[in-house]
Amino acid sequence: MRMRRLPEWLVLLLPAIIVTAAVVLIPLLFSLYSSFTPYKLTRPSTLWIWIGTLNYEKILADWNFWSAFGRTILFLTVVLNLELLLGLGIALVINRITWGQRALRTIIMFPMMFSPILVGFQFKFIFNDNIGLVNNTLQSLGISDAALPWLVDAKLAMFSIMFAEIWMSTSIFAILILAGLYAIPRDPLEAAEVDGCTAWQKFRHITLPFLMPFIFIAMTIRSLDVARAYDIVQIMTGGGPARRTELLWTLMSRTGYVDARMGLANAMGYVSIILSIIFTVYFFRKLSAARNELGMGG
Repeated sequence: MRMRRLPEWLVLLLPAIIVTAAVVLIPLLFSLYSSFTPYKLTRPSTLWIWIGTLNYEKILADWNFWSAFGRTILFLTVVLNLELLLGLGIALVINRITWGQRALRTIIMFPMMFSPILVGFQFKFIFNDNIGLVNNTLQSLGISDAALPWLVDAKLAMFSIMFAEIWMSTSIFAILILAGLYAIPRDPLEAAEVDGCTAWQKFRHITLPFLMPFIFIAMTIRSLDVARAYDIVQIMTGGGPARRTELLWTLMSRTGYVDARMGLANAMGYVSIILSIIFTVYFFRKLSAARNELGMGG
């Protein structure tokens, strides 16, 4: 019996399919299965005990989870909005500059080139109580008499983490918005000038609507990143003090690797996906609406 040959396109794609299945699909299915078990890293036999939705029921009644969920929402909201405002401001300034634009575009990309772990260590030193750059500067200028507990006080610690995250990723907004500014057609702006429109009116009614698709693309990308923030938080505070800066992914890490309750941690991971899905769908709808308003929808 003659064997049937596989299509050439399937032969070419087969290595990628195998690697994707091994690296993504199999671990994903394994984590989903383990979320329905009491799997503990210290007791491998618990992987084969089926408990149904008990882990998910525990999560719904767990105050620590919902506290971390609320802090993640707060963190995401503040960081995204400040990154948007700062990125928009930087892009508008660079767009008005007529000399050295290429150098400035390169400079604003530097923060996003750093590893989040490196950024975490950098700002952990900057906000250090005793030898940190911020406290030394404040005391040298006479603004503060004593060292401020930036990474120990709950509110100051959350501010410090947000500051580090914003410093690292504002450039994403700036670059995408700058690309939008370069793509704006000149005819509407010139017509507005002829009609006597002010700079604010041109920005409000011409520039900003044209930039909205670029803004929502940046929002979508960053919402996924910020919702799973881990590196900077873990390095700077470890979720402390007293879990006051613990976000979803630091809580999952502690539950899975410190408490060894991997089944419960995986269940938390799948519940937290809801957050990412909600923000992604919301921003994609906004993006589609903005594109349709400009006549760019397909």
